[in-house]
This record gives sequence, C-alpha cells and structure tokens, in this order.
Amino acid sequence: MIRYALTRLALLLLGLVVASVLIFLTLRVLPGDVAQQIAGTNSTPQQVAAIREQLGLDVPLPVQYAEWIGGLLRGDLGTSLVTGTPVAAELAAKAQITVPLGLMSMVVAVVIALPFGIIAALRRGRADGTVLSFGAQAIAAVPVVWAGMMLVVVFAVWLDLLPAQGFPREGWRDPGRAFSALILPAVTIGVVEGAMLMRFVRSATLAAMGQDFVRTAAAKGLTRRAALLRHGLPTVGLSIISVLGLQVAGIVVGAVVIEQLFTLPGIGRMLVADVGLRDLPKVQGELLALTAVVLVVGFVVDLVHRGLDPRQREAS
Repeated sequence: MIRYALTRLALLLLGLVVASVLIFLTLRVLPGDVAQQIAGTNSTPQQVAAIREQLGLDVPLPVQYAEWIGGLLRGDLGTSLVTGTPVAAELAAKAQITVPLGLMSMVVAVVIALPFGIIAALRRGRADGTVLSFGAQAIAAVPVVWAGMMLVVVFAVWLDLLPAQGFPREGWRDPGRAFSALILPAVTIGVVEGAMLMRFVRSATLAAMGQDFVRTAAAKGLTRRAALLRHGLPTVGLSIISVLGLQVAGIVVGAVVIEQLFTLPGIGRMLVADVGLRDLPKVQGELLALTAVVLVVGFVVDLVHRGLDPRQREAS
C-alpha cells in the first residue's frame, strides 16, 4: 500500500508539473497585453514598454516560469498585476464560496444518483425503470446554464422561495442567507452531475446483480433485492468511489459557469474576469489551484478505493 501511495504521489506531482507548464505556455500565446490595458488606449509604445519592464513581462519565458515555480515552492502564488494584492489571499477569500458550492453540489448529486440509479436497475424492463433511465439521460444532456435558468424561474420567480442571484455582503457571518444563496446553484450543478452519476450507478448495479455471489445468495432464498442490497451494494459503492473523482472535474467546470449565472463572487467568476483583463499571475494561480484540487481528489479516491477493495491489493 505504501509503495502504491508513493507511486501515485509521484504521478500527482508529475501531473502538477505538466499542468503548470501547459497553463504557463497557453496563457503566453493568448492575444492581449496587460501592460497595454494598464497604460490605456492613448499610451505611447514607450509607456507600454516601461510598464512591461516594471511588471517583469519583458524577461525571457523560461525565466518567468522559473520565478513563478520558485514562488509556488515558497507558497507564493504571485501578485495580481491589476489589483496589486497577493493571489493566494484572493483565492482564499473566493474559495469560501466556491468550496461550499462544490461540496453541496456533490451531496446533491450523490443523493439523487444512488437511490434512483439502484431503483432504475431493479426496475429494468418495467415502465418506471424505463422512465427513470430516460429521465437521467435527458437531464444529463441539459446544459447546466439552461437548467439553472429553469430553476431560477420556478423557485425564485414563480415561488419566490430562494434568491436568484448574488451572495450576502456579510458572507458566512450571516450563515442562513449565505447558505440559501448557494442552494439553487448547488442544485443546478448537482442535478446535472447526479443524472450522469445515476446512469453509472444503474450500470454498476446491473453488473453486480449478474455476479455469482449475488446469484448464489438469491439461490439460497434471498429475494433479488435483498441479495443485491446485502452482497452487491459494496461492489457498487467501490465503483462509485472511483467515478466520484471524475465528477469533481465536472463540478469545477460547472461552478465556473454557474457562478456567472448566479452572480456568485467565487473563484470561477474571478477566473473569467481575470482572463479578460489578462492578469496572468492570477489566472495562472487560479487554474493551477483548480487543477490541483481535481488531481488531489483523484489521488485520494485512488487510495481509498485501493484500501477498501481487497481485489486490487491481491492483484499487485
């Protein structure tokens, strides 16, 4: 187990290095110049060049990359070219919205996917099972923006139960309003991701129902449902743990879109604004932080899956 964990840790670090190189190079080929934006449209080339030199944008790219990585190793994500504030401090402030939003979305997705996926598998071939399967397929194909707009129309406009946009200025010092502001965004992401996860739960449950140990339990007198619940669900749970790691990437992407729709001042909304401003240190830090979250969750999921599944330990 220790050897496997060290191997996965090495792959995690390698993934972060590759991601940092790709993020750095990709941002350098994008059109636009932050020095030109700071100097203004009526500035002279000399003024723009002076600002570029002041910001350190005129040094060779390998030097810029080495300085960025050196700062990362010291825990310094750099300083915003536009606001002049530390990137890490802004990320920490915005994460107070994005992280709860992601966790709430994951909870909604699991709560939807587990029971309905298992029911759809148990009711395979019947009308209600077919409706559940078709419904999951249809919802999974819905763009998250459209789903959010529909939920706003129903729960904010028609029923007036939840806020449609914004986050309280007091933040989590007013937990009730802060929590209610995240409900619709979290449900929007969770419903779409839950529909995708539900299809996998259904397939994993059907596969478990075909396993010999489930059929043997049924042959000894248990009903098919009891055999599945008692002996098949642990196998389904292990499979779901692996998929949850992939779901995190979908939730991160969904958060970027949904924060725009619901005017939530989180990392996703900040990222979109910073890309428009060409604030390279902030965009680099934000993209690497989001990538690190996905990779670290995948690392943890792999360790948990291996720790719980004796078949993987025996195969090594």
